[in-house]
Amino acid sequence: MAVFDHLGLSVSDYAQSKAFYEKVLAPLGITVMTEGEGWCLLGRMHEGHLWLGRYGTLTAPIHIAFSAKTRADVRAFYEAALAAGAKDNGKPGIRAQYHPNYYGAFVLDRDGHNIEAVCHMPE
Repeated sequence: MAVFDHLGLSVSDYAQSKAFYEKVLAPLGITVMTEGEGWCLLGRMHEGHLWLGRYGTLTAPIHIAFSAKTRADVRAFYEAALAAGAKDNGKPGIRAQYHPNYYGAFVLDRDGHNIEAVCHMPE
């Protein structure tokens, strides 16, 4: 069972952020599961979810790491994020300080949130 059921992320511009996250998370198999006026729920069936919307006050930048099945998925996430307007915050690669197979990539979204894709499996 996952540690978290869902997280909520407040963004400055819902429409732009939704479009960004749809493009960035597609390589990881993460899609919009449901949507309402000014919010959506992104995820994979039977896994943790991310609520995205404008919830009054914009949250301070936070770090969110999405699981990737393969290192190729991490690289695809990173390329999709840059193409969608994210800023580089750490190219795809091994982060041995965490463990020998920690392969991650980091980008900053339009609100400064540090978004990561990580694979814990060897190549």
